[in-house]
Amino acid sequence: MPLDFRRSWSDEAVERFRDSWVRFVESEMQPNDAEARRRGHVGHELWRRAGELGFLCVDIPEQWGGAGGDFRHEAVLHEEMARRALSGMSIGVHSIAAHYLLNHGTEDQKRRYLPRLAKGELVGAIAMTEPGAGSDLQAIRTRAERRGNQYAINGSKTFISNGFLAGLVVVVCKTNPAERARGISLMLAETSDSQGFRVGRLLDKIGRKAQDTAELFFDEVRVPADNLLGGIEGQGFFQLMADLPYERMMIGVGALAAMEGAYRATLDYVRERHAFGRPIADFQNTRFKLADVATHIMVGRAFIDRCVEQLLAGALDAATAAMAKLWASETEGRVIDELLQLHGGYGYMDEFTIARMYADARIARIYGGTNEIMKEVIARAL
Repeated sequence: MPLDFRRSWSDEAVERFRDSWVRFVESEMQPNDAEARRRGHVGHELWRRAGELGFLCVDIPEQWGGAGGDFRHEAVLHEEMARRALSGMSIGVHSIAAHYLLNHGTEDQKRRYLPRLAKGELVGAIAMTEPGAGSDLQAIRTRAERRGNQYAINGSKTFISNGFLAGLVVVVCKTNPAERARGISLMLAETSDSQGFRVGRLLDKIGRKAQDTAELFFDEVRVPADNLLGGIEGQGFFQLMADLPYERMMIGVGALAAMEGAYRATLDYVRERHAFGRPIADFQNTRFKLADVATHIMVGRAFIDRCVEQLLAGALDAATAAMAKLWASETEGRVIDELLQLHGGYGYMDEFTIARMYADARIARIYGGTNEIMKEVIARAL
């Protein structure tokens, strides 16, 4: 009898949505993934197609152009891509950018940008990290200086997911360099025909090859003063912190789904692959390894599902979200490493899904706040 990995938070309507998304993933994404990995990005057309079909901003209210769903629908998107090692569309970053607007933007900002993000007309990116400032966001040096009815942005960013294709960048910058947290603001910068804005290299990563990750440069980039998120300077750090549980649950959900996908792919492989005249699945070592992985997934499913339910109820605190991100990303790395071993030499070949999952998994312990930061967040809550 196969293991039951059903989600406690799902229902018939969510599963219908899942079926629709899987059809899109298997018809529009999978056939073009190899080319996207060679190119370094999925292209704008895939984003626009996803928007046309209602697969972007799925948990944004309909009044702002979204699908009117909730985090369960967002989770489905991440799960079905992660199970197939499809990392080219950074829908999570796109959705987080939309949530900054939804939760902190002015009415005019929401009206101007959310419908375009939902349609895929704009791809969203968040420009936080700089060459000299990663986890310590208060140390950023990018400036936004008020000049009349505009701000002039100067600085550089790196490791920016969706950076190459981005049409709207949420730029983390200093409006008051004399302050640390209270000197940070978020600026909304459109990239089309933006004088002084430049996309640098598409960065060559060890994994997530189809996901465009780029350097961004701002040289006297002018944006209207109305593009200060929320309309009040100095609120950026607190706006960023408010949405961290949402972001970290995306990572936890995706990591667990990747484990499930790797488990199922490995189960199929060891049943078909023979050694010493019998299927690899018949060896005790294989059975024990799979039993261990299945147990990790089942235990993780209970915890991650509980966190999803808390997020839906508005009750997920920062420490628990950090635990979900920490546990899921660490366990994902160990589980996929064990499953790759069962593939033997084929597990090291990029044509096998398990190899791409192995490389893709490593970043989960770094982005969304490093796992060392997660431990600090948790420790402060003890």
